Amino acid sequence: MGKITLSVIKADIGGYVGHSAMHPDLPAKADEMLGKAKKDGLLIDYSIISCGDDLDLVMTHTKGEDNEEIHGLSWNIFEACTEVAKKLHLYGAGQDLLADAFSGNVKGMGPGVAEAVFEERKSETILVFAGDKCAPGAWNLPLYRMFADPFNTAGLVIDPNMHDGFWFEVFDIHNERRVFFDSPKEMYDLLVFVGSPDHFLIKGIYRKNEDGSRGEICASSSTQKLALIAGKYVGKDDPVMIVRSQSGLPAVGEVLEPFAFAHTTSGFMRGSHMGPLMPVSFEDATPTRFDGPPRVICAGYQLADGMFVGPRDMFTDISFDNSRQMALDVADYLRRHGPFEPHRLPYVEMEYTTMPNVEKKLQDRWEKL
Repeated sequence: MGKITLSVIKADIGGYVGHSAMHPDLPAKADEMLGKAKKDGLLIDYSIISCGDDLDLVMTHTKGEDNEEIHGLSWNIFEACTEVAKKLHLYGAGQDLLADAFSGNVKGMGPGVAEAVFEERKSETILVFAGDKCAPGAWNLPLYRMFADPFNTAGLVIDPNMHDGFWFEVFDIHNERRVFFDSPKEMYDLLVFVGSPDHFLIKGIYRKNEDGSRGEICASSSTQKLALIAGKYVGKDDPVMIVRSQSGLPAVGEVLEPFAFAHTTSGFMRGSHMGPLMPVSFEDATPTRFDGPPRVICAGYQLADGMFVGPRDMFTDISFDNSRQMALDVADYLRRHGPFEPHRLPYVEMEYTTMPNVEKKLQDRWEKL
């Protein structure tokens, strides 16, 4: 059937209650509109998932990345769901829609986007991750471990199809530029940048061809940072991510293994605190304690000629219980710091909160030492 496109587009268009969960009327409205788009032939198939108060549209089609019809459909769905949210007086109705009207694609307009174009393999295993109360840099550590860390991914050592490594595409979101790193050859250079996940984000990972050039896409993540778009704090970024698995790529267990460690990420309350990323089932993706701790879900699919077989809730496995307990313990530790770092974000990351206003108010009261 040629190349297909997998698009995952998300937005926070109203929380129930507060920022904690998704009211069932919103995915119901999305299902109605996506069903019509599938019937009309725009989509091959679709799936709807949600993490916390975010609505995540998972779609297959043949239109390619950044397609106006697909992005326009998503924008129209988010607008229609916003109207439902307003009628229900849900909290923050439409908060991720930062533009007044659609203009070609949703990038830079608020919603998060991860897309991948590829030839469907004989058995195409897809894992879609969705985060809530966290920044897009939350994916840096897991992606590095999946595709570059032999202590996590045994295939890097013993699978001849993975032994030469992968190409990493890294975005500098503050200066709107990107660079590609050849791993493992440039692993240390890669770590210099992706170890600062609030500035440098892993956007994509690509298979390495026999001649060392970049090949097909293996993983894709959203890199939208709402504060940079709006110029002020308007909500958490709540990223999404696509990871292809098996058959010369990390196995499902290798893709999930990084989340056995509840690493810290920025986000949590008011997007201004560090917190542990807790892997949870669909049912438990409802953060309430201090609007957290940050959550991540994983929806597993097999593709069959572009049709979804799934989703399967991948984090229901009891073997992630220790990670969940770790997240709870780390949340306790960090919460005791209150408004002090390292719980509160570093000074430079607070520029989109009240910090500039307080500085302006006190600018004449500072005395030279």
